[in-house]
Amino acid sequence: MLLRCLKAELQKCRRSPVWLAFLVLPVVPAVLGTANYLANLQALENGWYSLWGQHTLFSSTFFLPALLGVFCAWQWRLEHTDHNWNQFFTAPVPLRDLYAAKLILAAGISLLAQGCVGLWFWLGGRAAGLTGPLPPQLPQWLLCGAVGGVAVCAAQLLFSLVIRAFAPPVAVGLAGGILGLMATAQGWGYLCPYSLLCLGMRANNPRMELELPLFFGSALGYIALFALLALWYLGRRDSRE
Repeated sequence: MLLRCLKAELQKCRRSPVWLAFLVLPVVPAVLGTANYLANLQALENGWYSLWGQHTLFSSTFFLPALLGVFCAWQWRLEHTDHNWNQFFTAPVPLRDLYAAKLILAAGISLLAQGCVGLWFWLGGRAAGLTGPLPPQLPQWLLCGAVGGVAVCAAQLLFSLVIRAFAPPVAVGLAGGILGLMATAQGWGYLCPYSLLCLGMRANNPRMELELPLFFGSALGYIALFALLALWYLGRRDSRE
């Protein structure tokens, strides 16, 4: 059943250009980060590591949370229009599978976005004249960023489920990214789901440190919490249909 639901979500995705944003829009923070790096070469002396800090400061705070918010809002858009909730609830599959398909697809998009961030990071470094090898920790940064992104997706799927309009959940994603940066600066990053994207990518983290057990525990906890809340809301909505 879950595979059927996932195939249906993929078919919807193929017919929409929304996923192209995750290939194109990461160019913007990459350009901004590279330009900021080149403008501060005297202060940024750690090569690839300094460039990564500039790239992720923009992408993890402003662009990625908003992009994930756009995708999650789009995932519920079809159900919110043209009375498609009736078709959603009468489908011969469990609600948990219908929701899980959306979350799995959002997780895949989060991973795709991190792959694009890594690609543009490499291209930005070459454009900036960096010739040494990429940091060996880069795969871990991207993977942890993707995990943090899944926690953001779980939150955004809940907001997009409850809020019928398209724009407000996207605004929540953007505000959440800024709130996450503030929470991280205060040392409360592991308590805020939107901080996990920033923490996982090591944004604004000169020592590139991360408490992996606490990070993964917080991410999995928030994913489970928001998923349970979404399923509870779906169950209540189903009972009112």
